[in-house]
Amino acid sequence: QVQLVESGGGLVQPGGSLRLSCAASGLDLDYSAIGWFRQAPGKEREGISCIATSRDGSTFYANSVKGRFTISRDNAKNTVYLQMNSLKPEDTAVYYCAADALCRLRRGLVVTTSDIWGQGTQVTVSS
Repeated sequence: QVQLVESGGGLVQPGGSLRLSCAASGLDLDYSAIGWFRQAPGKEREGISCIATSRDGSTFYANSVKGRFTISRDNAKNTVYLQMNSLKPEDTAVYYCAADALCRLRRGLVVTTSDIWGQGTQVTVSS
Protein backbone atom coordinates (compact mmCIF):
# COMPACT_ATOMS: atom_id res chain seq x y z
CA GLN A 1 0.00 0.00 0.00
CA VAL A 2 1.37 3.38 -1.03
CA GLN A 3 1.49 5.94 1.74
CA LEU A 4 2.96 9.42 2.20
CA VAL A 5 3.36 10.86 5.67
CA GLU A 6 4.19 14.51 6.29
CA SER A 7 5.75 15.74 9.51
CA GLY A 8 7.63 18.72 10.87
CA GLY A 9 4.90 21.31 11.03
CA GLY A 10 4.31 23.50 14.03
CA LEU A 11 4.10 27.02 15.38
CA VAL A 12 6.97 29.35 14.54
CA GLN A 13 7.55 33.08 14.82
CA PRO A 14 7.90 35.23 11.72
CA GLY A 15 11.42 34.95 10.37
CA GLY A 16 11.81 31.45 11.77
CA SER A 17 12.42 28.14 10.05
CA LEU A 18 10.86 24.71 9.82
CA ARG A 19 11.74 21.58 7.89
CA LEU A 20 8.91 19.46 6.62
CA SER A 21 9.37 15.81 5.76
CA CYS A 22 7.43 13.63 3.35
CA ALA A 23 8.21 9.99 4.03
CA ALA A 24 7.03 7.32 1.60
CA SER A 25 6.21 3.67 1.99
CA GLY A 26 5.20 1.34 -0.80
CA LEU A 27 6.68 3.79 -3.29
CA ASP A 28 10.28 4.36 -4.33
CA LEU A 29 10.72 8.13 -4.33
CA ASP A 30 13.85 7.72 -6.42
CA TYR A 31 11.50 7.25 -9.38
CA SER A 32 8.80 9.69 -8.34
CA ALA A 33 8.40 13.42 -8.45
CA ILE A 34 7.18 14.96 -5.20
CA GLY A 35 5.24 18.17 -5.03
CA TRP A 36 4.54 20.27 -1.97
CA PHE A 37 1.20 21.99 -1.76
CA ARG A 38 -0.41 24.17 0.84
CA GLN A 39 -3.90 25.31 1.62
CA ALA A 40 -4.81 28.15 3.92
CA PRO A 41 -8.32 28.54 5.34
CA GLY A 42 -10.66 29.96 2.74
CA LYS A 43 -8.05 29.78 -0.01
CA GLU A 44 -7.41 27.45 -2.90
CA ARG A 45 -4.69 24.87 -2.74
CA GLU A 46 -1.35 26.23 -3.97
CA GLY A 47 1.42 24.11 -5.42
CA ILE A 48 4.63 25.70 -4.16
CA SER A 49 7.48 23.34 -4.92
CA CYS A 50 8.37 20.17 -6.76
CA ILE A 51 11.37 17.92 -7.11
CA ALA A 52 11.61 15.65 -10.11
CA THR A 53 12.86 12.07 -10.15
CA SER A 54 16.45 11.44 -9.13
CA ARG A 55 17.38 10.89 -12.75
CA ASP A 56 16.04 14.32 -13.69
CA GLY A 57 16.99 16.23 -10.55
CA SER A 58 15.02 19.35 -11.44
CA THR A 59 13.44 21.49 -8.77
CA PHE A 60 10.80 24.15 -9.01
CA TYR A 61 9.53 26.88 -6.71
CA ALA A 62 6.55 29.17 -6.89
CA ASN A 63 7.41 32.86 -6.72
CA SER A 64 5.80 33.10 -3.30
CA VAL A 65 8.49 30.85 -1.76
CA LYS A 66 11.44 31.19 -4.12
CA GLY A 67 14.62 32.07 -2.27
CA ARG A 68 13.16 31.05 1.09
CA PHE A 69 12.22 27.39 0.65
CA THR A 70 14.44 24.52 -0.50
CA ILE A 71 13.26 21.09 -1.58
CA SER A 72 15.53 18.08 -1.39
CA ARG A 73 15.42 14.31 -1.27
CA ASP A 74 17.18 11.60 0.73
CA ASN A 75 16.82 8.42 -1.26
CA ALA A 76 18.29 6.28 1.51
CA LYS A 77 15.44 7.40 3.78
CA ASN A 78 12.89 7.50 0.95
CA THR A 79 12.01 10.99 2.13
CA VAL A 80 11.64 14.41 0.56
CA TYR A 81 12.18 17.53 2.63
CA LEU A 82 11.01 21.11 2.40
CA GLN A 83 13.28 23.47 4.28
CA MET A 84 11.36 26.66 4.98
CA ASN A 85 13.29 29.75 6.06
CA SER A 86 12.29 33.36 6.64
CA LEU A 87 8.74 32.27 7.31
CA LYS A 88 5.97 34.83 7.05
CA PRO A 89 2.45 34.87 8.50
CA GLU A 90 1.12 34.32 4.99
CA ASP A 91 2.90 30.96 4.91
CA THR A 92 0.40 29.70 7.48
CA ALA A 93 -1.41 26.72 5.96
CA VAL A 94 -1.75 22.98 5.96
CA TYR A 95 1.10 21.57 3.91
CA TYR A 96 0.71 18.41 1.86
CA CYS A 97 3.01 16.35 -0.32
CA ALA A 98 1.88 14.39 -3.35
CA ALA A 99 3.65 11.89 -5.59
CA ASP A 100 3.53 12.10 -9.33
CA ALA A 101 5.43 10.79 -12.32
CA LEU A 102 6.89 14.23 -13.05
CA CYS A 103 6.63 17.83 -11.97
CA ARG A 104 3.68 19.45 -13.68
CA LEU A 105 3.56 23.20 -13.84
CA ARG A 106 0.81 25.59 -14.85
CA ARG A 107 0.86 29.36 -14.62
CA GLY A 108 3.86 29.31 -12.33
CA LEU A 109 2.46 26.81 -9.86
CA VAL A 110 2.81 23.08 -9.34
CA VAL A 111 -0.26 21.07 -10.26
CA THR A 112 -1.03 17.39 -10.09
CA THR A 113 -3.72 14.87 -10.93
CA SER A 114 -2.23 12.32 -8.56
CA ASP A 115 -4.32 10.60 -5.93
CA ILE A 116 -1.26 9.83 -3.79
CA TRP A 117 -1.29 12.41 -1.02
CA GLY A 118 -0.19 12.66 2.55
CA GLN A 119 -2.49 13.65 5.38
CA GLY A 120 -1.01 17.12 5.77
CA THR A 121 0.87 18.96 8.48
CA GLN A 122 -0.11 22.33 9.94
CA VAL A 123 2.31 25.24 9.75
CA THR A 124 1.42 28.35 11.72
CA VAL A 125 3.58 31.46 11.53
CA SER A 126 2.63 33.89 14.25
CA SER A 127 4.14 36.02 16.95
